[in-house]
Amino acid sequence: MRLTTPTLLLDKKKCLNNIRRMVQKAKENGIRLRPHFKTHQSAQVGAWFREYNVDAITVSSIKMARYFANQGWNDILVAFPANVLEMDSMNELASRIKLHLLAVNEETVEALAIGLKHPVNLWVKIDTGYRRTGVLANNHTDLDNILKKIKESDMLTFGGFVVHDGHTYKQTDTYAIQTIHNTSVYLLQLLRERYIGQFPDLQLSIGDTPSCSILNNLSGVDEIRPGNFVFYDLMQQRIGSCSFDDIAVCVACPVVAKHQKRGEIIIYGGSVHFSKDALQQEDSSVIFGRVVEFTNDGWTAPVNGIELVSLSQEHGIIKASPEQFDRYHIGDMIGILPVHSCLTADLMKGYMTTDGEVLEHLSGVSQRELKLL
Repeated sequence: MRLTTPTLLLDKKKCLNNIRRMVQKAKENGIRLRPHFKTHQSAQVGAWFREYNVDAITVSSIKMARYFANQGWNDILVAFPANVLEMDSMNELASRIKLHLLAVNEETVEALAIGLKHPVNLWVKIDTGYRRTGVLANNHTDLDNILKKIKESDMLTFGGFVVHDGHTYKQTDTYAIQTIHNTSVYLLQLLRERYIGQFPDLQLSIGDTPSCSILNNLSGVDEIRPGNFVFYDLMQQRIGSCSFDDIAVCVACPVVAKHQKRGEIIIYGGSVHFSKDALQQEDSSVIFGRVVEFTNDGWTAPVNGIELVSLSQEHGIIKASPEQFDRYHIGDMIGILPVHSCLTADLMKGYMTTDGEVLEHLSGVSQRELKLL
């Protein structure tokens, strides 16, 4: 198929290798892999996980949970604080799948206890250092009150404690990532010791791609929930989670203009395709993507002397050395590895595999289609 507009290409072989490695790591550590599907948000990519006997997943919204429930997934954790305004949708889902929700406040638990008509597993988000949301691990007063209200409800079963170490994304040192992970596991273990008498079945769940990719020992918890590992990206390569060869997505963009005196190539591919996420270079400049060359079965590692340096809504500006500038012509398609594959996939709304197969993305499925699935 001839590409004419920005297209998100997916290398299925690389993607399957990424899945296989994470499945094997979870198996070696004796823990459950509950992968986060917010990165790919695709029914077809999700089905690839079933080939490795994955049967429990994580999502980031009720809409996403419904989408994957309609694809036959029956054990779904919505790893985002429960939005009590979606009570009707939560009840509909809870009536047909094993639904797991998240809470960080007593008010949420109270609203769920009143509004739910079907049983759900309710997990409590713990903040071990990321400082985005969650109950601090040593805030026993709030935790005691939250768990008391869960225990008093007929519709709520306490699932356990959830942690997301998002601050590992700001690290490039393995020791720093190991320290963050060890701290979180230690705090979770303390919470288990404190509450195991009341809740003998409580589980400990942790999930971030850097820790789950870089560290070999992930013991001390019951499950891991990485998501970005399915595709990886330049950010993960910078952190050390993967190599360039592991990055499974690439955006193909048309060359629409050239400015020789400035050494700039203009592409049809802007912030509405890539997002505004960027990587800072050693000289303090920023890039929004790295250019690769297409091959018969995919693409190469990034090429030196040419980078995506600026984005506006539809335009992208590529800075190129004279040698690289002369290699591209108006009407060519140029390949770019994204900084953040999760956002790029969400914006692109679909995939084309390197074999020419078109795959869907939740953001490209209409509300009407979603309800009919």
